[in-house]
Amino acid sequence: MAKKRRPNNRPAKSKAGKSKASGDARSVSLVAASSGTGWVLRHPRCARDRAEDIEEVHMMIEAGELDVAQDELRWLLSGCSDCLEAHLLLGQVGLDKDNDFPLARGHFGYAYQLGLRAWKRSGEPTPVPYSQLANRSFHESGRSLAWCLEKLGKSSMADEVVATLLKLDPTDPLECRQMIRDLRDTGSLPML
Repeated sequence: MAKKRRPNNRPAKSKAGKSKASGDARSVSLVAASSGTGWVLRHPRCARDRAEDIEEVHMMIEAGELDVAQDELRWLLSGCSDCLEAHLLLGQVGLDKDNDFPLARGHFGYAYQLGLRAWKRSGEPTPVPYSQLANRSFHESGRSLAWCLEKLGKSSMADEVVATLLKLDPTDPLECRQMIRDLRDTGSLPML
């Protein structure tokens, strides 16, 4: 008897009927959007439980309290290393506070890799649109990672990140293609 093949855009099901793509509650996973169009990152419970803390960090950053925000983000990540938004914010604080490209690249890259692994575990379905709120910290981290890579002279790596982001959301809402073009044409660094 031939084994049934699952469609490329659907995660495999276990005997219990749960999607293998959903992963465990401690890691980032990818699920079909409730609207039926596209895919959405499901953030781990520890990240969802820190939503209020993340909002406080946003207020700290807006108030210019970068040292306090940095400490708070490090504390949040010590309890939940898969919190994409905390990595995104810590990368941004690293740039704003100390112009620390290696630190920023590390945090942007970590958040990007978390989302990328979830996507790959799910069979690489598309689209994973930026318009979905749960996908934004992943896409923003990817764009920021590409920016840092270009700044650090790693153009081929930046191109790879941008190509992946465009595959996930071909509408290019963050204008990643234009950002890279501007960096290369002018040699200047447009703002993140």
